[in-house]
This record gives sequence, C-alpha cells and structure tokens, in this order.
Amino acid sequence: MKATGIVRRIDDLGRVVIPKEIRRTMRIREGDPLEIYTDKDGEVIFKKYSPMGELASFATQMCDTLSKTTGNVVVICDRDVVIALSGVPRKELVDKRVSEDLERMLESRQMYQYKAGDRKIPVTDGQERHFVGIAAPILAEGDISGSVLFLLGEDGNSGTETEYKLAQTVAAFLGKQMES
Repeated sequence: MKATGIVRRIDDLGRVVIPKEIRRTMRIREGDPLEIYTDKDGEVIFKKYSPMGELASFATQMCDTLSKTTGNVVVICDRDVVIALSGVPRKELVDKRVSEDLERMLESRQMYQYKAGDRKIPVTDGQERHFVGIAAPILAEGDISGSVLFLLGEDGNSGTETEYKLAQTVAAFLGKQMES
C-alpha cells in the first residue's frame, strides 16, 4: 500500500472526502459504488466495486465461445479494466486499465465499429498493439457497466455484420444477467 501524505478528518455524519487528485487518478466518479474492507491492523480500504467482476468466469467462457466461433480476439471489460478475453495471452490485457479513449466511447452508450480512416482506439492505456474493432456497451438498469469488444484484426479488419450483432447480443445478455 502506498501512502499519499493526505490526511482527512471524519465529519459529524461519519463522512470522509476522497481528494480530487485520488478520484481522478483512480477514475472514481460521483455515484460510483465502493467496497469497504478492514483488516486486523485497523486499516480501512476502499475499493471500486465492479458488478462485472462477479461475472468474470462467465465472461471468460463467453469470450472463449465467441473467439472460437469467429476466430477473432474478444474482450469483455467493465468501466475501468479488462475482466475477460480470448484469442491472445491473458497477461497482455486482463486487469489492465481501459484507455481513456475507450472509456469516453463507452460513455456515449452507442455501438461502435471501426471504419478505415478512423483514429484507432487502443483497448488499454500504454499499449499500441490491440485496438477496438467493434464495441457494444453493456447496460444494466440504465447504467453503463462495461463493453463487449471484438478487436481489429492484423489486416485492420473490424469485423463482419454477424460479429457486430453477436457483440450487441452478448452485451444485452450480460446486462440482463447483472440486473437479476
């Protein structure tokens, strides 16, 4: 654990303000759920809660099935990190923070398909190897929870209409799973 040197007091209602710099760095937005952990040494730890994390093993199975069916690299992410993928080694993307470009694209709540001449959207920060070909937002109870992605092929191909519909269908299915 890294010390920030920032000290905050608890107010009379038991609230603590998380400093803006930390919220920006950790991409914590107003309304985001936080899990609270304690340990035997008296530490209190706040962690961003990801309902998509609950579906990680299921999401991995979905990625495996889609990748084997289409021959493409398939990724499922929540709003912050990649939680499942198939078609490339896990260490390349899993648990890596999604790029700011992808995060902005998800906020639009629209389907996306790369077209030749568009600026390529990297999947994660700090890498220039994996780019979004097709993205379908996962919506649960009206909120954006993540996305199903088909990555650009080596040839720059963004995918077919069938893959577009598959991404849309799986995203809708995962959204329904999160609501129940």
